[in-house]
Amino acid sequence: MLNLNSIELAEEYLNIFFQTQNFDELRKILHQNLEFIGPYYKFNSAEDYINSLKENPPYDCSYDIISSTWNESSANVIYTFRKPGVETLMSQFFKIKNSKIIKIILIFDTAVFNFS
Repeated sequence: MLNLNSIELAEEYLNIFFQTQNFDELRKILHQNLEFIGPYYKFNSAEDYINSLKENPPYDCSYDIISSTWNESSANVIYTFRKPGVETLMSQFFKIKNSKIIKIILIFDTAVFNFS
């Protein structure tokens, strides 16, 4: 088991999501009972969330952290998200339990994404 604090867990999550995309590595940092809440998706287990990422991986996107705050049990990261044709602010809240991420809340303005 990794021994990372809350902001290190959040940063590792972002690194896997945006850079390595080795989604199986998320099992090391996500609690099996992960609750993920976002504008488009909701998941109630790490396995369901990881499988969704594998089926529909993010592509050609990047991020630049603007601000981060953390304490013993949580972290929040605000960043600029970019992909071709899209640039927006995003905020992710990470709740930590037993040295793993048990809850992620993703917040962003969906209006910048044109799915038509």
